[in-house]
Amino acid sequence: MINPFKEALPIIKKIEEAGYEAYFVGGAVRDHLLNIQINDIDIASSATPEEIKAIFPHTIDVGIAHGTVMVIWNQDTYEITTFRTESTYLDYRRPEQVFFVRELKEDLKRRDFTINAMAMDKNGQIIDYFNGEDALKKKEIKTVGNPNERFQEDALRMMRGIRFVSTLGFQVEMETLKGIVDNQQLLSKIAVERITAEFEKLLQGRWCSDALEIMIETKLYRFLPMLESAEKAISQLAKLHLTKLELPEKWAVLLLCLGVKDKQQIELFLRAWKLSVKQIKTVQKIIYWILQREQMSTWSRQALYFATLSIAVSAEKIYHLLWNQDICSDISSLEEQYRKLPIKSKEELAISGNDLLRWTEKRPGPWIKDVLSLVESKVVEQKLPNDKQLIKEWLQRCHQI
Repeated sequence: MINPFKEALPIIKKIEEAGYEAYFVGGAVRDHLLNIQINDIDIASSATPEEIKAIFPHTIDVGIAHGTVMVIWNQDTYEITTFRTESTYLDYRRPEQVFFVRELKEDLKRRDFTINAMAMDKNGQIIDYFNGEDALKKKEIKTVGNPNERFQEDALRMMRGIRFVSTLGFQVEMETLKGIVDNQQLLSKIAVERITAEFEKLLQGRWCSDALEIMIETKLYRFLPMLESAEKAISQLAKLHLTKLELPEKWAVLLLCLGVKDKQQIELFLRAWKLSVKQIKTVQKIIYWILQREQMSTWSRQALYFATLSIAVSAEKIYHLLWNQDICSDISSLEEQYRKLPIKSKEELAISGNDLLRWTEKRPGPWIKDVLSLVESKVVEQKLPNDKQLIKEWLQRCHQI
């Protein structure tokens, strides 16, 4: 058994010593069988939350109403969830009631896809009631049981299914695909934040293009924020090699495929997706400098300085992707050009507004900003050394002070 399972084995053993069952479940088991990186370890147990709290001295109630207790063990934390079944769902999102049970199979039966409905015991033996291993071999996304029932329980599962296409390179099984088509409108019941989280994971997957093609095929995109009539744009996005782009860059490419370039329209679009102010500003800057890059044969010192290196690199990558159908792999010259800039920000200027006030008898006002901007521009262009005395002399010669 590999880490991090080994590190969690004492948890399993202590629960069993107390007379209960405990297993590794969910995505960690799936990723272990696929031999890919394991992120979070989830443990399911026949012990109730109160019984788990009696076994371990250090716990936190993180979702006790739904059977989850966090156990602190050797400075690590593990979420342990009681085997459970669920009643009818409210708003196609959450169960009205949760019932604790003692049978593992009943717990696994409520999960979304067969590849996520497997368990592993302390000896590394796989418990697979729903042919999840077979689905892994076939590279197939298939619901546990009836697709309509699973999607009507939680409509976000449709997004999750397509997201797994992107991250795992699998295909959606035919009945599951039909279930997405038949239940697509239920996605409108889901909170935007949850949709955004899945969509961003989809965008970052290695097989993102395949996932976007399935989104077009099922027309699920019609129930995503601001994308109701975006089939052409999503199809264009699916044809691009996005894997080397960072997430903000992918948002920028999507907006450009949609023809959204105006700063206010960018903000309106991304606010609909509930992105943070910081994320929105980053995407706005990237798009602004992509549009500037279209007008430049190469990056000037001024453009590179005001863009900043990270934004300039993003703009350059996307510029080459959209107009050359490939991402520019050699950005070292851009980085070298940026390294040679005499200053990287206004804070590095050798003079400040206080210096200007000392050198003149003028009152504070907008003129200070204008003079500092002039000096900043000259220093960046290397037409003026970034030296306080030399700057003062130059300003005097130019009658700026």
